Amino acid sequence: MQDKNKLIKKIDAILPQTQCSQCGYDGCKPYATAIVEGQADIDQCPPGGDIGVAAIAAILNIAPTPLNTVYGHPKPPAVAIIDEEQCIGCTLCIRACPVDAIIGAAKCMHTVLSDLCTGCERCIAPCPVDCISMVPIPIPSPEEQQKMANGARQRYQLRQLRLARQQQQKQRVISAQAGTKTTAAVLAADKKQAAIQAAMQRARAALEQAKIPFEK
Repeated sequence: MQDKNKLIKKIDAILPQTQCSQCGYDGCKPYATAIVEGQADIDQCPPGGDIGVAAIAAILNIAPTPLNTVYGHPKPPAVAIIDEEQCIGCTLCIRACPVDAIIGAAKCMHTVLSDLCTGCERCIAPCPVDCISMVPIPIPSPEEQQKMANGARQRYQLRQLRLARQQQQKQRVISAQAGTKTTAAVLAADKKQAAIQAAMQRARAALEQAKIPFEK
């Protein structure tokens, strides 16, 4: 397991961290995990291109293969931009962004933080008014690329942690509500049973007072 974790970390370290999901997995770390587990091939990352495939092959000490273009083609670097005049504040793009690079609130204008955008394009499809487009940016230096990738990895991980905490909180609320309903149902049943017992006791008392035999 330790060796697998080391391999996953090494592969994840060289992936571009766009978190685009074109490989078929939610992000770069899940894809790296799938490769090590033998559930995915090394040629499924379009943003990494043939260079990325070769780098993964070198880590695994296997022969590289061409990029599988079924998953997409490499593209020049770009970032998303929102036409703020058309934005209706639906928040769908905010929820789609894997690195929290879009800010805004419900029914308010949204904005892409271009310095944080990885160009994954995951915000485009959910937009109901088609107000998001991609604009090209200068090709960053290798050092800048690595810095951007490290930042994107961290933001992706923090987002995953936040979503997990929110899900746990949601489950706790649901469990608490279910427990409250169960307690209320038990109390109601107990109250009903107590009323029946009290009615039977009154009936017995009335029969005894009238000296009429009461059959148990």
